[in-house]
Amino acid sequence: MRTRLPVVATAVAAFALVLSCTERQQSPGIPTEPTSARGGPDVKSVTVTPSSASIVVSATVQLTATASPKKVATGFTWSTSDAAVATVSASGLVTGVAPGTATIRAAAGDVTGASTVTVTSAPPPSNDPVLVGAGDIASCSSSGDEATAALLDNIAGTVITLGDNVYDNGTLTEYTNCYGPSWGRHRSRTLPTPGNHEYNTPNGTGYYAYFGAAAGDPSKGYYSYDLGAWHIIVLNSNSSCTTISCAAGSAQDAWLRADLAAHTNVCTLAYWHHPRFNSGASHGSNTAVSNFWDALYLYGADVILNGHEHIYERFAPQTPAAVADPTNGIRQFTVGTGGRSHYSIGTVKANSQVREGNTYGVLKLTLHATSYDWQFVPVAGATFTDSGTGNCH
Repeated sequence: MRTRLPVVATAVAAFALVLSCTERQQSPGIPTEPTSARGGPDVKSVTVTPSSASIVVSATVQLTATASPKKVATGFTWSTSDAAVATVSASGLVTGVAPGTATIRAAAGDVTGASTVTVTSAPPPSNDPVLVGAGDIASCSSSGDEATAALLDNIAGTVITLGDNVYDNGTLTEYTNCYGPSWGRHRSRTLPTPGNHEYNTPNGTGYYAYFGAAAGDPSKGYYSYDLGAWHIIVLNSNSSCTTISCAAGSAQDAWLRADLAAHTNVCTLAYWHHPRFNSGASHGSNTAVSNFWDALYLYGADVILNGHEHIYERFAPQTPAAVADPTNGIRQFTVGTGGRSHYSIGTVKANSQVREGNTYGVLKLTLHATSYDWQFVPVAGATFTDSGTGNCH
């Protein structure tokens, strides 16, 4: 028996050691790290912004999820508490379905964050003016412009073009034969702007001959008008501002600043062809129009519309330096979806909220006294859309 005592003692000591470790693991006084199937043990929390939002039926709001600490690379799984009220995409884009409230959650493994989204009934139709249009429109080799022109047939209001209105060279013959049968039937209510393809014909003579006085002075191509309570400015970026300058100190710049100073409307919108900010893969952001942004931001403009990149993109209000500015920033829409062709999405730029490169359609803006509603209207058979409301400064 004496020869077995050390073995027993050793076994008892080992059992005591295991018991001690087990108790330490289970002790509430010793913290354990949270785990996440996606983000690993370093994910402490998930924050969803905005934490609450209100949209009308069929409108969208983009939610963003952030893991803490930010150094943790993670993906998020989005879910809704009530799909009958609001749905959410894999990227956090929420769409209102019916009046009510839904909780939208983003999960990184077992760590979640949430936002409360309230959906209300769509407001009743108003008698406020409508601005509707797109860029990069017509070609005799494409049927996309016929499909978008059919949308205009059912939308009352002022039609705008955002440049590259007819391909390939903006000649008068192309306008007559290729643009005329589609968007041309709305020429009497169209206030256009030219693009670089218009200036493939020297000095854009085909464009100015087709639209006449509606296109402004042929030596300038920029003009302005009032629509309801809004002041609308049409600028000319031609061939990236090489034919008619956009630079500070140019004739166009002097006119723009004088026009802005002379109009005290609460709401201001400007449109031209080349986008300053652009997530499209074909052209990218265009710095030649930076001075336009500087002047418009200085005078408190609200909305900018562009074409050139054959995609739809909506940016959050931002400064000319691409810093988010929900109070005084300008919201830019790129609407190069008039029917010519599609481009793909490239590197996503800061403050880009919605992007899509496979749908033809038009942007419809309803201009209220101190706010605006936007709606991207897709051609028949397409499902992508985007809508929302913004306030003027």
